[in-house]
Amino acid sequence: MRAESLMRLIRLITHTDPRLREKGADEATDWLSAYSAEEAATLATILSIAAARESDLEALESELHAVLELETTGHVGSAHLGYLAEIDRSTLPIPLRPYITDILGG
Repeated sequence: MRAESLMRLIRLITHTDPRLREKGADEATDWLSAYSAEEAATLATILSIAAARESDLEALESELHAVLELETTGHVGSAHLGYLAEIDRSTLPIPLRPYITDILGG
């Protein structure tokens, strides 16, 4: 992946507008086979940070879904996803709780 494309994606994922964060997370899943190990790990880390601080539920769902998809590349480990532990599962809507369970277990 070219640096310009990766930077554009990171800017979307970290944008102040929740609709653009959601779009960035959705777009992150469009390139799964194109990512190097480092790119997949970097995106998973950034998405986990974004999800840990996310206030918009639609953006959060997209971020969590993208993390799950990035895990399928085989390049994402628990070290990249530690920020997700900051999410209080009890405050999540019930449909979003399985994402955290699937990603972090238990």
